[in-house]
Amino acid sequence: MTQHRSLLRTLAAGISVAALAFCAACGSDSAANSNSTDNSANSSDITQQTVKPGKLTIATGDPAYEPWVMNDDPASGEGYEAAVAYAVADKLGFDKDDVVWTRTTFDTAIAPGAKDWDMNIQQFGITDERKKAVDFSSGYYKDTQSVVVKKDSKYAGAKSLADLKGAVIGAMVGTQGYTIAKEKLSDDIQTFNDDASLAQALDAGQIDALVTNTVECIYMVQSEQIKDATVVGRIAGSEDKDGLGIVLPKDSPLTAATTKAVDELNADGTLKKLQDKWLAEYTTDLTELK
Repeated sequence: MTQHRSLLRTLAAGISVAALAFCAACGSDSAANSNSTDNSANSSDITQQTVKPGKLTIATGDPAYEPWVMNDDPASGEGYEAAVAYAVADKLGFDKDDVVWTRTTFDTAIAPGAKDWDMNIQQFGITDERKKAVDFSSGYYKDTQSVVVKKDSKYAGAKSLADLKGAVIGAMVGTQGYTIAKEKLSDDIQTFNDDASLAQALDAGQIDALVTNTVECIYMVQSEQIKDATVVGRIAGSEDKDGLGIVLPKDSPLTAATTKAVDELNADGTLKKLQDKWLAEYTTDLTELK
């Protein structure tokens, strides 16, 4: 009898241990499910999918030029691209104080590889080639390309593309300006890393003419970034059909939301209002160079 009771106690203890183990397993599964739910919730929050969770890191040029960014101060929100950036950030759920600005060169921004920013805005034309390395939002502005020369240049009276034959042409590497210049003006285009060095080259007489976006051309002349210069005209057929887009790292979790934000800003008239405010004086009538 004593032996029988001992056997029953042993069996009961075994059952209790098994039950505890089973409950512990249930608890672990429950906790795992809870964590999975939390992670899922976090993954649906776009503000937590950035380089610095809760912050939106936006890159622009160094320097950044007017009228895209006024006074080289994107944090002010003044200038067309600075204003667009903050409007997009707001659509994504970021307060103005949550936006962090950084600087990059144009060509490194669209090169393959990891990025330490969430988006980059500095007049990037959307192309299939660039899409192999980075993502783009939909276009926020469609610009054209124009030609700047010195007023005392023999090309200052140019009324057509043929009148620029023989000119030494400069353009910024990897830009729509370079593509258009090579296609319509010359096979031999002098390339520069940024608009500042491009303008300096024309100012110093290293090139006869430069090609860049029309807004930038007019700014260069009005601000006397190039002394005694003139915009001889806009290159016919140079409008960028896809427009300028915000660049994001390849396969960024923010790409779809950023595109949606730009589309909504276009649809509700916000982009047009910002263009009227910041770009109107830079989109005056110019001679069409055909």
